[in-house]
Amino acid sequence: MTAAIVGWAHTPFGKLTGETVESLIVQVTTEALADAGIEAKDVDEIVLGHFNAGFSPQDFTASLVLQASPDLRFKRALRVENACATGSAAVHQGIKSIEARTARIVLAVGVEQMTTTPAAEIGRNLLKASYVREEAEIDGGFAGVFGQIAGLYFQKYGDQSDALAMIAAKNHKNGVGNPYAQMRKDLGFEFCRTESEKNPFVAGPLKRTDCSLVSDGAAAVVLADVETALKLGKAVAFRAAEHVQDFLPMSKRDILKFEGCAVGWQRALASSGLELSDLSFVETHDCFTVAELIEYEAMGLTPEGEGARAIKEGWTQKDGKLPVNPSGGLKAKGHPIGATGVSMHAMTAMQLTGVAGNLQIKNARLGGVFNMGGTAVANYVSIMERIK
Repeated sequence: MTAAIVGWAHTPFGKLTGETVESLIVQVTTEALADAGIEAKDVDEIVLGHFNAGFSPQDFTASLVLQASPDLRFKRALRVENACATGSAAVHQGIKSIEARTARIVLAVGVEQMTTTPAAEIGRNLLKASYVREEAEIDGGFAGVFGQIAGLYFQKYGDQSDALAMIAAKNHKNGVGNPYAQMRKDLGFEFCRTESEKNPFVAGPLKRTDCSLVSDGAAAVVLADVETALKLGKAVAFRAAEHVQDFLPMSKRDILKFEGCAVGWQRALASSGLELSDLSFVETHDCFTVAELIEYEAMGLTPEGEGARAIKEGWTQKDGKLPVNPSGGLKAKGHPIGATGVSMHAMTAMQLTGVAGNLQIKNARLGGVFNMGGTAVANYVSIMERIK
C-alpha cells in the first residue's frame, strides 16, 4: 500500500442547468480538500480526468482546477483521458506519482458536461471512443456497439433478456438510496423486461433501461501517501491498482470475453493477495447491462457464458455474496464520462468508511472497482481497504 484516499467530493449527476465544466471542477475541488482537512497550498500535483471529445468548447482544462484557490497556482497540473475510464486514469496517475515519491498529496478530479450537446452529436462524440475506421458507422452510436455485443452473446449462450432486465432492476433499486444518482426510481423487473413506449428497443436486444444515462457531473478524491494519510481523519488505502490496455478494434479480439477486464482482475487479486470472495462489494462499469453481465464472468464470479447465474441466484444483490453496484451503478447514477471513475472510487471510499447511508453494505471491509473505456479497451481495477 503506497497511497490512500483521504477525502472526496461528489456533485449530483444529471442535467445540471446553470453549471459549467469550470463550476463543477471548482465545487468538487473545494469540497474534497475541505473533507480531507488539507490546505490547497499542501497539494503537490493535480490530475484532471476530462474526456470531452466535443462536449465542451474548452478543450484545455487542467488549469481550471486552479480556479478553486489561488494557493493552487504554480502546482503541477495535467489532464488525462482514456475514454470512459478517464476518471480512473486520473486516480491511478495520482497513485503513480505518490508511488514514485514525486508527490505526497495529489488531487484527482473528474468532470464532464454532456447534456448541453444535441443528441446526434452526443452519439458521434461517444463513437470517438471506438475504432473509428471500422466501427464509426455502426447504427445507434455506442448503444449500437453494445447492441451488437449483446446480440452475439445471445447467439452463443441463448436469450439473456431476463438477466439483463434483472441487472437493470437491481441497479435502479439500489440507486433510489443514492443522493447523487440521476435516476432515483425503482423501475422493477417487469418494466425493465417489457418493451413499451417508455422502454423501447434502442439497439439489438438492448432497451432503454439497458443503457446508462447522458449526464453532467464531477467528483474528486484527495490522495496521500500512507504515512501522511494515517495522520489525517480517515484513510482508504489501495491494496491494488492495475491498468490493462487491450487492442482498440473489436475485430482483433473475442469481444464476448472482455479479456482486458479479466487480466486486470487477475493482476489486482494477485498483487493484493486476495480472492474475489474476500471482497465485500464491487462497483463495476455497467454502461450497458450486457457489460455488467460479461464482467461477472471476466472478474471470475462465474464461468464464461454463465453470468446470468450471478444475478438470477441473487449473488450480486445488496444482500448477496458479492454485491455489485450498491451505488446504482452507471445505470441509475448516470455516466458523465470523465467523472465516472473518480465517482466509483469516492463511492467505494464512502462504503469502506461507513458513511454510505442508505447504500451501506454491512461490515464492508474490502471494495473493488472496475472502470473501463471503450469496449473493454482501457481496463482499470482497484482494490481498496480502510486503514483509518
